[in-house]
Amino acid sequence: MRKFNVPFWALSHIFGKNPMYWYRIEQSLGRNSIVGTTVRQSGDIPRHLAADEKHTRILGEKTYVATTVGNGCILGVSVAQNAGKQALTEAYQFYRDEAQCLQPEYSPETVNMDGWKATRQAWKSLFPSVAIVCCFLHVFIKIRDRAKKKYRDIFDETASKLWDCYRAESKISFSQRIRRLIEWCKKQDTPNVISDPIKKLRENIVSYRNAYDHPKAHRTSNMIDRLMQRMDRHLFSTQYFHGSMDAAQLSIRGWALIHNFAPYNPETVKRHNGFKSPAERLNHFKYHDNWLHNLYISASLGGYRSPPQNPI
Repeated sequence: MRKFNVPFWALSHIFGKNPMYWYRIEQSLGRNSIVGTTVRQSGDIPRHLAADEKHTRILGEKTYVATTVGNGCILGVSVAQNAGKQALTEAYQFYRDEAQCLQPEYSPETVNMDGWKATRQAWKSLFPSVAIVCCFLHVFIKIRDRAKKKYRDIFDETASKLWDCYRAESKISFSQRIRRLIEWCKKQDTPNVISDPIKKLRENIVSYRNAYDHPKAHRTSNMIDRLMQRMDRHLFSTQYFHGSMDAAQLSIRGWALIHNFAPYNPETVKRHNGFKSPAERLNHFKYHDNWLHNLYISASLGGYRSPPQNPI
């Protein structure tokens, strides 16, 4: 029921106890390692990821949830106080530390993201060898949101040509099509809301062409966008965060684990060959038919493979 954002007072009305009892139960899930709980074998940690930040608020102050996803699972969520390099590095470091606890030499092969400079700097500082792939879809969305209604005729033709560039079969062909698209924009004297994003794509073309060197990389942010839509509905239903930063961290991490282990709808189960949850689909394994039992068994030792060392 929490997967569908049923409020704690409703759980209390149905099952008894009081709302704070159910709130603390969900908060307690957030103390587990998300990567260690979700991923059973170290070799199954996804090598191709997507990352983005969700804008939200804590007690009315703007903040950001740095989110990392792979293979349909949320593998990292952490609240950052701002969208600067330092804050985002500290937020994404939770994912790195949990992944390297499972596999000490772990480094992802690629990560898809939008063009936010601080996000790219954060990932490069945490994983120097990672290849950053900029999201092609964001270029289209930026043009669509500004030009679809006001410049309808030229927008349709631009969109068609832009997706032709996306379908190029090689880096050389991709670069040629982008170059021709810019030339076409000049000839057509397209408005700045259309031409400027395409010019920016050309300036950062290396980050888009990286995908051709990594065939399994995510070229668009579709996977993380779908999951962040669910996060958005969750945060809206709670009217965002109302307590401390620590409480916000536990809350969003608990929600992420519920998402990873709670069952799909029946039609989605059929499409995924009988796998009933994102975690089961990633691991091709489950401990128990009951999804909550499966979650708690997976979270034994807090999701870590060895207990924490005794303090000196």
